[in-house]
Amino acid sequence: MRRMPLAAAMAAVPLVVGLATPAQAAPRVPPGTTASWLVFDRQAGKFVATRNAHRKFRSASVVKILIAIDYLERRKSVPAADARLLKIMLRSSDDDAASAFWDRAGKGQIIVRMARKLGLSDTAPPPASKPGFWGYTSLSAYDIVRTYRYLLDRAEPRVRDTILGHLRQSTPCGTDGFDQTFGIPGALPRPWAVKQGWSGFGNTPPTRCSGARAVGAPISWIAQRATGSGVPDYGRPVLHTTGLVGKDERYVIAVLTAHPAGGTWASSVTRVTKLTGELYRSLS
Repeated sequence: MRRMPLAAAMAAVPLVVGLATPAQAAPRVPPGTTASWLVFDRQAGKFVATRNAHRKFRSASVVKILIAIDYLERRKSVPAADARLLKIMLRSSDDDAASAFWDRAGKGQIIVRMARKLGLSDTAPPPASKPGFWGYTSLSAYDIVRTYRYLLDRAEPRVRDTILGHLRQSTPCGTDGFDQTFGIPGALPRPWAVKQGWSGFGNTPPTRCSGARAVGAPISWIAQRATGSGVPDYGRPVLHTTGLVGKDERYVIAVLTAHPAGGTWASSVTRVTKLTGELYRSLS
């Protein structure tokens, strides 16, 4: 697959500079962990916390938001079977559902279309040698926040309501058996709408999340087996927590993290949940 240039779209998007910072101290990133975050306060109309907002990470399952936007905006109606796939993809981070939409819509061309339409300056398709690996999409905290703001402010109501409606009902368990209540769901009070991402922790969760069902091979398994270059933090596990938080969904939050190679699920989840909680408390 030949990657199409995104320079024209990127040139129109300003870098995040001069952001407002809260009075309280920013969270401390644990040694060996790479972290980026960005928080937009919709009530104040400005960014209120940032760290390395344009640093690229591999997307893991966060890319499923872009897959859903692309699918919904390219058709007027949604068959019942696809509505079910959207539901489990967005609520329970189902990988087979994501792969079905990915393959049908041109794989990396989904990312090309979305980056241009939404003005995502740091988002790019997976390497040309890995066209089927949707979790190898590159993106940043800045682009994730921009995507949520697109849904809130610019997307058609049916697109916005479908996607955010599912994210508001995120399930505790992913369909691959991993517990997806880390980060925002684990540290912040409701209400929230979230999309989580994880990759590089193997095929089997250390403790199977209650109520999950086994389906296919998760992207974490794919990440272990794949080879090559061009993938951010290749060889390191990643955990991302993103979403809308607070009354009237005041805050748009993206926290992206990469953890030490060989790190455990439990230690990584503890780090990102603690980090997210400290970030939220620093906003007050």
